[in-house]
Amino acid sequence: MSRIGKQPINVPSGVDLKVNGSNVAVKGPKGQLQRDLHPNMKIELKDGVVSVVRPTDGRLDRSLHGLTRTLINNMVVGVTDGYSKQLNIVGVGYKVDLKGKDLFLNLGHSHPITYPAPEGVEFDVDSKKNTIVIKGANKERVGQTAAEIRSLRPPEPYKGKGVMYSTERIRRKAGKTAGKG
Repeated sequence: MSRIGKQPINVPSGVDLKVNGSNVAVKGPKGQLQRDLHPNMKIELKDGVVSVVRPTDGRLDRSLHGLTRTLINNMVVGVTDGYSKQLNIVGVGYKVDLKGKDLFLNLGHSHPITYPAPEGVEFDVDSKKNTIVIKGANKERVGQTAAEIRSLRPPEPYKGKGVMYSTERIRRKAGKTAGKG
């Protein structure tokens, strides 16, 4: 039995969770999410507690058990608390601005980069500290957006410049030390 899959999910008050076969819809104060899950998994909702039951102990069902439970839990947490990722921009002349809902990034390229906000994702920008906070109810979309912005100028190991996660530490490398000969 999966250690994660057998744990029940408590649905907090103010969150409306509906199960229709393999389709799960969650609605809460931070938004609403909907997802089609694998039809093998049985999702049961009783008295505000969601449990995921697998039909057999086959390899596919065992692998889907914990995944299904985690996806539903991420949806419940997303509509109640939400998810966020923080990116720091390090480098001389590197700047970020928020115009409307879109990001305008100057990252040392010959042109500024415009990054439009995906649906369900919000940006908070502190232009003095050059930080971007990405917020949203969908954990996957928040993480993917952060990864795409980071890929515009990944951190480099020699000077430590670039776009990096706030928890990321860059291992610095020594530069060339060629002596005169």
